[in-house]
Amino acid sequence: MHTLPSHAMRPLCLNPSLCSSRFPFFSFSIPIFHKFKNNPTIYKKSQKGPPFFSIRCCGSGSVTAKPSWELRRNRAAVQEPDEKVVALRQLLTKPGIGIDAYIIPSQDAHQSEFIAECYMRRAYISGFTGSAGTAIVTKDKAALWTDGRYFLQAEKQLNSSWKLMRAGNFGVPQASEWLNDVLAPGGRVGIDPFLFSYDAAEELKEVISKKNLELVYLYDLNLVDEIWKESRPKPPNKPIRVHDLKYAGIDVVSKLSSLRAELVAAGSSAIVISMLDEVAWLLNLRGSDVPHSPVMYAYLIVEVDAAKLFVDDSKVTSEVMYHLKKAGVELRPYDSILSEIRRLAAEGAHLWLDTSSVNAAIVETYKAACDKYLMNRGSRGKTKNKQYFESDSLPVGPSGVYMQSPVSLAKALKNPSELEGMQNSHLRDAAALAQFWCWLEEEIHKNVKLTEVDLADKLLEFRSKQDGFLDTSFDTISGSGANGAIIHYTPEAENCSVVDPNKLFLLDSGAQYVDGTTDITRTVHFGEPTAREKECFTRVLKGHIALDEAVFPENTPGFVLDAFARSALWKIGLDYRHGTGHGVGAALNVHEGPQSISFRYGNVTPLQKGMIVSNEPGYYEDHAFGIRIENLLCVQEISTPNRYGGIEYLGFEKLTFFPIQVYYLSFFVNLPLYVKIRFSTHFSVH
Repeated sequence: MHTLPSHAMRPLCLNPSLCSSRFPFFSFSIPIFHKFKNNPTIYKKSQKGPPFFSIRCCGSGSVTAKPSWELRRNRAAVQEPDEKVVALRQLLTKPGIGIDAYIIPSQDAHQSEFIAECYMRRAYISGFTGSAGTAIVTKDKAALWTDGRYFLQAEKQLNSSWKLMRAGNFGVPQASEWLNDVLAPGGRVGIDPFLFSYDAAEELKEVISKKNLELVYLYDLNLVDEIWKESRPKPPNKPIRVHDLKYAGIDVVSKLSSLRAELVAAGSSAIVISMLDEVAWLLNLRGSDVPHSPVMYAYLIVEVDAAKLFVDDSKVTSEVMYHLKKAGVELRPYDSILSEIRRLAAEGAHLWLDTSSVNAAIVETYKAACDKYLMNRGSRGKTKNKQYFESDSLPVGPSGVYMQSPVSLAKALKNPSELEGMQNSHLRDAAALAQFWCWLEEEIHKNVKLTEVDLADKLLEFRSKQDGFLDTSFDTISGSGANGAIIHYTPEAENCSVVDPNKLFLLDSGAQYVDGTTDITRTVHFGEPTAREKECFTRVLKGHIALDEAVFPENTPGFVLDAFARSALWKIGLDYRHGTGHGVGAALNVHEGPQSISFRYGNVTPLQKGMIVSNEPGYYEDHAFGIRIENLLCVQEISTPNRYGGIEYLGFEKLTFFPIQVYYLSFFVNLPLYVKIRFSTHFSVH
């Protein structure tokens, strides 16, 4: 799947054990958080993502983006009525609300990329179903921002009541700048503070204050939910399961112990974990609340001597209850998180908050409770809390410790058991892919008409027969011809295309297995591609190989390597509008941070041994074809004849075991062995 930024960089975000003979370059020891070092004084500068609502996209050569109105010229000249937008506008002026604009982001309360259907508020109000985007409704305007991966999709899905803002294109204002332009001074901008990270909300507040606009937090009311009403899907309530220790590699008690050591070192007495994959990883639990991601909706608070999981207890089986009890984790209702935050502040807790991911509602609640505590303490005289004031190393009274979550990096550095599970799941996935492509080639040779959905369903059928298969890791992107140019295209049965053997076909897919997560893209042609298609494919493949074979010094951030994958395209003035590589979880989210390989140079996280990243350069000609080639890679230490500066040098080990079609290269490429196989019915599976 094409790359997304890590959570700190998310666009429009309001961004049997493995033996040494098989992976001799990995080492792992407790404490598992020991490599994470944070400086609270520089975190906001060094780890901060791009400005709120901003995306920095590269150009795409000679392809010129057309304005929305030009591509929709065949639509009715009169603006289409949008009942949902009209209903939302009526709420803006209700007593107790009184706002001039309302922002609807893509995220849930945990800043998730994939979210449960009941939280797909932006998709409901706008009709645009891409995973990244932000909608704003004012009293007389409705606009939606999305990035280059979704321009074509948004064009198809938005009606004429909406204005598409192609984020990153020249002349397109950021959403906060747009608000300053369209609202009169003194205007009020409303948000649901649970749906914005604290950093995103603060940045928005700062920008709009330049026009004397006020940011209004609507804690108890989400306006989209008000008009969605009874038709809104119910929250998910499927049972949680224990992630077996043979796949997790480290038990919960050890993980919590290492995390508590980090708390003490940072001068903190408790931490709020709100990212769903971090909660799942830390507690060795998996869920099915979110499509494609084995996570459950929950918050986790870890204190120096306690831990509380905030979750709907109807999802907690007796096995999970026993698992948590052994680790000393108590259960609390999901909706009681704010009351617990207030309690911690009242007891003087020094709360570690990752403000790039923890929502604004939690952070503002803690800050308000801290202010209340200090006021009460001043009026009553000095008091002492037995839990948090006995240590001379901690300041008197509650205070926030604002740093990146240490769980993010610890989760990214895969242990030997996780790596073994990833390798084994990729082997089984490759077998399913081989069966699928052999079947498809035979069907094409028999002139069988197949749709893009037929192919996605058939691949799912082959994968579902593999041991340990649970789900797809994202909606399969099955695009023939021009549909392949829609970077995040999802075919639908009622309007998808028949696969044309005389056009390029792009298939980006992945699976969730009990022991690992896969993500792979292949672009193929069943006939004779044009000279243009051959050249573009060859240059994408050259970039893929260049990154695959890269060797680089330790402490190198991913953005340094991004140009390796683009260089061959740049030489003829071409490029692509997405990053080159994203982190991948071990039997977790297909997109994870903090690592990435991207032109977004704000992410300075260095690539380290044990991290898993994708390698997926591409090229897309709007309304013509799309090309992407993707493997997953694991960062490993490389033995070099020299070690300049006495440092380690790193490279990649492939996790993906499926070949790349190279029959139609336009010029000579020195190919590694793993790509020198053409799809053929003679490719057998054992």
